[in-house]
Amino acid sequence: MSITGVCHCGAVTYEFRHTPRRTTSCNCSMCRRLAALWIYAPIPQITVTGPTRSYAHGEKSLAFHTCAVCGCTTHWENLKMDGENPYMAVNLRLADPAVIASVPVRHFDGADTWEFLD
Repeated sequence: MSITGVCHCGAVTYEFRHTPRRTTSCNCSMCRRLAALWIYAPIPQITVTGPTRSYAHGEKSLAFHTCAVCGCTTHWENLKMDGENPYMAVNLRLADPAVIASVPVRHFDGADTWEFLD
């Protein structure tokens, strides 16, 4: 399966070449403000093109990227690569609404327990 996403102005696009089993809605201090739905894959299976700005906070383990033109949150990248298969995530909300509706949502407690809530 291949999923494509595009920011509001069209300057940034992504191609996600993986079949997501779920999308994650996280309630950490950053994700709850972004209202993003994250889908994850190994870095080689995701291509992001276009001008972005990044923001890293706290432990600076993740950099959240937004379109440099319209400000839509497009993806995050892991700044502290670990393991043999480093992952990144793209914001599923930038995909077609029918695609968004087809992927089950899991709620993750990134604010407290670091566990899925369902």
